[in-house]
Amino acid sequence: MNTTPALLDLEDRLDAAPSLPAVGSRFGDALREILNDDGAFDRHQEANLRPEVIEALESKISDAGVKFIYYMIPTLGGRTIAKVVPAEHVARNLRKGIAFHRTALTDLQTNRGGQLIGGGVAAQEFWALPEPDTFNVLPWDTDVARMFCTAYEPPHLEGVGGRLMEYDVRALFQRAHAAFTERTGLELRSGLEPEMTWAGPGMEVKTKDGQSPAYQVENLERMRPVYKKVIDYAQKLGFDMIEGDYEDNGQLELNWNYDNADRSTERLTVYRQICKQVARELGLEASFMPKPYNGKMGNGCHHNLSLWRGDENVIEDGSVQLHVTETAKHAIAGMLVHSPGSMLIMGSTVNSYKRFWDIGQFAPSGADWGLDTRGVAIRISSNGRMEYRLPDASVNPYLSHLYLLASIEDGLDRRLDPGSPESPSAELMDTQLPRTLGEAIDAFRADEYLMNAMPAGLTKIYLELKEDEWARYCGTISQWEFDQYWEAIP
Repeated sequence: MNTTPALLDLEDRLDAAPSLPAVGSRFGDALREILNDDGAFDRHQEANLRPEVIEALESKISDAGVKFIYYMIPTLGGRTIAKVVPAEHVARNLRKGIAFHRTALTDLQTNRGGQLIGGGVAAQEFWALPEPDTFNVLPWDTDVARMFCTAYEPPHLEGVGGRLMEYDVRALFQRAHAAFTERTGLELRSGLEPEMTWAGPGMEVKTKDGQSPAYQVENLERMRPVYKKVIDYAQKLGFDMIEGDYEDNGQLELNWNYDNADRSTERLTVYRQICKQVARELGLEASFMPKPYNGKMGNGCHHNLSLWRGDENVIEDGSVQLHVTETAKHAIAGMLVHSPGSMLIMGSTVNSYKRFWDIGQFAPSGADWGLDTRGVAIRISSNGRMEYRLPDASVNPYLSHLYLLASIEDGLDRRLDPGSPESPSAELMDTQLPRTLGEAIDAFRADEYLMNAMPAGLTKIYLELKEDEWARYCGTISQWEFDQYWEAIP
């Protein structure tokens, strides 16, 4: 891999290449090299079959009394697929993996013509090798454990056998992050703020006109059975839970501490599973729908980002006054320049864009930034932290972090300037965010740098999924249309 030594100082690196072109990136070249590695499966399998690995995993299974194991992979749409296997077969699964139909990674979604997107009925299987270090016992049923897996092309396939599957977004982000660190010496850390809506008996709230139910202790008490179970399960699965609050009707946000972005992305996947389990236990519904109600706040998932070299946060310089460093400015500019092109990732559903049409609900509407103001795309709420506010609660965290990482690297490489909060730079002056899924599809296609940075197959399938979703929406007659037009035209 053609990389810059990890210990090279960031500012020296930036000074050495102040005018790198936006199109044609080391980020994309590195991803393509990763995906062309024919030996990836064999190395993973070899690591799994080390005697000490098998012995340690079998000991964990025996000590916990685990009888079943879920072998799981997040999909392109941010869901999770799995197979369940009796625990006594773990050594076999470490060697052979688990076979899935190829279109499982594209959520087994058909297009409007009824054809499976991502390969069709005749598509070949992929093999998923488990990662023993992700083994966890489910706290709500200790008979069951789970492990995340990495998806590979089966070794027997001519030309591609043994390679990482380009639709495995979890593995893709983790490897892209490792390559980014090798090139720059920097690690991306993130803290996520997943908002969500709970509905069902006891969740109803009444307020007087114009008053928000946010922060009221009575509403936290209403949610006590929910947050107690969610926090308990999360802590048992290794989360460092730090705070939570009630924000709008049925809307609860519970946060955990920031960490390496590889772990933060995985925790959001697990957090969603925890919430769905708690909802089943309490007879409630738990929804990550971005905008469930008009006139109420939508469900966002703000990404709080920082860049670290070892124990040093390189976007923090010790100053007390709220500000941004030069390194932070370059990163911010990269994220904002590519915010239109990445909106299809940050707002991945038709419903996502309803957040931006409802006035006064704290959702950002422009490609802008500011110091401790909630109406912008990137908020600097404290020194050393960049709060990226565009993603909503349905976001695929692996894809959002992948696209943010590529955007940050472009900003650092080209020393992009975001301007000031009051006066955006020339690069950002005319930048407009998409306001519908259809506009986001167009902006996604138009960002030449991001299109080049990401694997072509991943981009093609993601576009096919989103174009089909937009077409289904455009072809569906809504109640609003009946109300507006049924009697309106004599």
